[in-house]
Amino acid sequence: MYNRILIANRGEIALRIIRACRELGIETVAVFSEGDRGSAYLDLADESYCVGNARSSESYLRIDQIISAAEVSGADAIHPGYGFLAENAKFNEVCRDCEIDFIGPSPEAMQMLGDKNEARTLANQAGVPVVPGSEGLIENEKEAVAVAEQIGYPVLIKATAGGGGKGMRVATDLASLKTGLEQAANEAQAAFGNAGVYIEKFVEHPRHVEVQVVADKQGNVVHLWERDCSTQRRHQKLIEESPAHSLPTEIRNEICSAAVRMIEHANYYNAGTVEFIVDQQHNFYFIEVNARIQVEHPVSEMVTGIDLIQQQIRIASGESLSFTQQDIHCRGSAIECRINAEDPAHNFRPCPGRINQIYVPGGFGVRFDSHVYAGYTVPPYYDSMIGKLIVHQPTREQAIDCMIGALSELRIDGIQTTVPFHIRVLQSSDFREGKVDTGWVARTL
Repeated sequence: MYNRILIANRGEIALRIIRACRELGIETVAVFSEGDRGSAYLDLADESYCVGNARSSESYLRIDQIISAAEVSGADAIHPGYGFLAENAKFNEVCRDCEIDFIGPSPEAMQMLGDKNEARTLANQAGVPVVPGSEGLIENEKEAVAVAEQIGYPVLIKATAGGGGKGMRVATDLASLKTGLEQAANEAQAAFGNAGVYIEKFVEHPRHVEVQVVADKQGNVVHLWERDCSTQRRHQKLIEESPAHSLPTEIRNEICSAAVRMIEHANYYNAGTVEFIVDQQHNFYFIEVNARIQVEHPVSEMVTGIDLIQQQIRIASGESLSFTQQDIHCRGSAIECRINAEDPAHNFRPCPGRINQIYVPGGFGVRFDSHVYAGYTVPPYYDSMIGKLIVHQPTREQAIDCMIGALSELRIDGIQTTVPFHIRVLQSSDFREGKVDTGWVARTL
């Protein structure tokens, strides 16, 4: 087991990792930008180092600064959290070259799965269903037209690199295909430095279902059941729950087994998420693998009782999984709401600023993962998420009612947040009845 871990991240996930390390008896090293100087969670780490100016490109994305902090502090390993360098294969390789363990998959697996086109090919080889589409990257407009005509409109143009909805366009006809190709490629080049795109059949009104997987270096792979992440806005997840509502048991078992096959075929270890879309007839298709821990990991922790961050650390240090698939049971229902510093009444406009007062809800089955406090100033430089409210109850109906109560108790004064939006969603009959797909928020709210 490690003696000291450096956390190459900030905010809520950094605090989450610090807590997991303390429970394992591991010392922690935090890094921070000038924009996060003075944040309270830094005091919980054994050491902390400034790695640059407020902007991410000058701090949290500076591989040289992160590695320097690890070497100066004597860290055995680096946990990247999510975002920033978490899926950066180059950073992973640099860690290996510097003889510092990267708490995540190998750089080879990360690079292979980080390319969505390569991941599609791997899924085909593993017998995992993929959405009909181009066999490789689209080389020119003529090829795109031929593929679209073969699989039929509407089609989805997708960047092979990156994520978060960038480099994606829906084309419903020839004209929108031509403009969408250029727009998607330009956006992908600007965001990821890779203009490569491919084409898939656009599945209308799908659900977004993903499977949490953990795998050790000895080849043992298990899943922690599925999460439904269909409540989205502009491809950004807002509410996640486990298990997925109204998913037939047979399909649930098949989708979880497919995720395990995918991870086994990729020679992947550590935590990862295999993402699928599910159509109205419960046909499921592979989308991508997120080679890291995800924001919504707590809902899987709540229904299984397994601490995923601690598992990541144990696996990276060489330990075998201490449980088998038969030991993992999905108990009850868990829901997570991402609390963002945004104003839902004004098109989710970011609302950085000072939090004057905060009251955190409690009670049976209520968990609030956050680094903010009264007097904290939400900086304008990073993602707007300031916390995650999670509830766990015996049934989905009880979990929804518990979440509404917890959201009503949560008070964050001084800035606008997405709390009113979440209450509105949870009170809707569509959500209660499980009639939410990835386009529901845009159509309905």
